[in-house]
Amino acid sequence: MTNLPIIFCIDDDAQVLRAIVRDLKNKYREEYRILSTTIVQEALDSLLELKNKGETVSLFLTDQRMPEMDGVTFLEHARKFYPDAKRVLLTAYSDTEAAIKAINQVQLDYYLIKPWDPPEEKLYPVIDELLDEWRGMYRPEFRGIKVTGYQFSRDSHAVKDFLAGNLIPYQWLDIQNSEEGQRLLKLNKLDNNSLPVVFMDDGSYLCKPSIGDIAAKVGLNPQIKHDMYDVVIIGAGPAGLAAGVYGASEGLKTLLIERRAPGGQAGTSSRIENYLGFPTGLSGAELTRRAITQATRLGTEFITPQAVKDIKQSGGYNKIILDDDREINTRSIVITTGVDYRKLDTKGIADFTGAGIYYGAAMTEATACKGQNVFVVGGGNSAGQAAMYLSKFAQNVYILIRKDDLSSTMSSYLIDQIAGTDNIVVRPKTEIIEARGTDRLEELVIREIETGNTTTERAGALYIFIGAKPFTDWIKMDIIKDPKGFIETGRELKNYDNFARVWKQNRDPYLLETSCPGIFAAGDVRASAMNRVAAAVGEGSMAISFVHKFLAEVK
Repeated sequence: MTNLPIIFCIDDDAQVLRAIVRDLKNKYREEYRILSTTIVQEALDSLLELKNKGETVSLFLTDQRMPEMDGVTFLEHARKFYPDAKRVLLTAYSDTEAAIKAINQVQLDYYLIKPWDPPEEKLYPVIDELLDEWRGMYRPEFRGIKVTGYQFSRDSHAVKDFLAGNLIPYQWLDIQNSEEGQRLLKLNKLDNNSLPVVFMDDGSYLCKPSIGDIAAKVGLNPQIKHDMYDVVIIGAGPAGLAAGVYGASEGLKTLLIERRAPGGQAGTSSRIENYLGFPTGLSGAELTRRAITQATRLGTEFITPQAVKDIKQSGGYNKIILDDDREINTRSIVITTGVDYRKLDTKGIADFTGAGIYYGAAMTEATACKGQNVFVVGGGNSAGQAAMYLSKFAQNVYILIRKDDLSSTMSSYLIDQIAGTDNIVVRPKTEIIEARGTDRLEELVIREIETGNTTTERAGALYIFIGAKPFTDWIKMDIIKDPKGFIETGRELKNYDNFARVWKQNRDPYLLETSCPGIFAAGDVRASAMNRVAAAVGEGSMAISFVHKFLAEVK
């Protein structure tokens, strides 16, 4: 019912207004909502709220003679909000001259003379014709969150990336190309210094919001419900989501904490084609959506975006310290924080990160690459999947690698797909030595490694996939890591000289257990992990079985 387009009526004579609303509802209530008011200012305030919410007004019907503002002036204001809505003036016979002038002044569609009895002859045929014409031109307005900003803005990219990563639908309005975006700013008396602006579906808006502001507004960061959890999972990639599904399904009080957006690096993949049970592949976003739905249905609680800054152990229990200093008590922990993309330390790269240069797939920016040359650095599967996706938008996609070919780093099915895509070009033994631009990336200086020859090439965007490092810098306690920072688990821990100093149990660590009893690691963050989605899901599931064993010990 609330999604129906609106017929908006205004008349300062309450008796006349009741009569017109009654007649309109008798005929149109199944297909339209009828809103009405006797107060002009209330009507104008309502229009702003309706516009910000993404509601649709199909027709305005307003009286001409009103003490606050005449009907023609009101329609001038209303036209700024809904330029495509039909406009009808309700007049007395003596007002017909003003109504005729209004046809040119506000492109009035019709003037209706009081009284309109019987409505079957004098009202409904007129409204029917106008609504039929409106429906022929009508394009449904997006209902939901709208983000207005500059396309090549770090702040705008961060907002879009967060919303997309958390599977929250939104509409992007580039302020330089979108009349709707410009209209929303003007109607709300905002200017470009307020960008990015996030218009919420309740009619409110946030100017230059932090990710925390947005998360609080959309209800992503709920309060902690329990004094003690059986297991807290840190990181909502494939391993963490699998652990959440199995933990909750087996009756454990389960909490999942994610610092940015669920899905991890897999969640940004445009197409995963080697995951069991999906012969045509599926996107990382779809896999993430299904996993979150499953875990939530089974009872897993989520907190996002929220980072963990420390873990403390005392008396056989664990205390997790969040970035906002909240504390969570839990009997066991599964660390599934995954990996971060390594940064490309090349001149100019940092200057345009988020403004034409992106780490990872950044699918939210792909449509902005339409008709341009796009570059991908890296030869792994993530780079290949991104190149295939970008090829649907870009004029050409160039994959830059330092090796002779892709065979040692990329799956053969992806190599074959790339070879069969006309606008993807693999350029071996090349590297970027500089990124250039003004307020966004515009050019790349590319060098051939063997000859040293350089070329300067126009670039619509650069996507970087140059390997990953474990996200473990936040861990301060005695959890043993390998030289690269990955968490060691199980029997491999015995190879470290300090293992005996930190491990005081009468048993060996379980397969996925760290050097701290009751704290487990799974997925890409773990040393010697397989770096495949299926492997991460398997490890996340296995971790819960070891959690059960640990909890049985400490009861």
